[in-house]
Amino acid sequence: MSSISISVIDPCTIQAYLETDYCVHGDAPMTLKVSIASPALADLHKTSRATASTFITAANPFSQAFDPATNIQRQSALARELKSRGLTCIEGIGQHPSNEWPREPSFLVLNLSLEAAKVLGVQHEQNAIIWCDPDAVPQLILLR
Repeated sequence: MSSISISVIDPCTIQAYLETDYCVHGDAPMTLKVSIASPALADLHKTSRATASTFITAANPFSQAFDPATNIQRQSALARELKSRGLTCIEGIGQHPSNEWPREPSFLVLNLSLEAAKVLGVQHEQNAIIWCDPDAVPQLILLR
């Protein structure tokens, strides 16, 4: 299920989010797809005792392409914030199958509530986040 309602985000951009591969690196690499249950994520939730997870980036705010150096700075700021909060996160990449949009460095953050994930996404000027509750079905959550 995706949380899609009236939004200022262009419908083509929303469609691209729905089609994107959300690749999680780490010890048990996996690819998340919106609305498709992920047994690998369910296993990670179980072994990590996570009640939820969020796939988030700080790159390309509001889906406007920024230069690589700026995106690295933005992603580093997000990493510092996650670390300062003591959150467990795994690096990843968001990549649309068409490869027409640059790969976006991202994090899968464990045990972040939906409300806290939304606030973090808004803070880092994102249109959307991917949020997963214990059922491990990634949901597109629009923030604008």
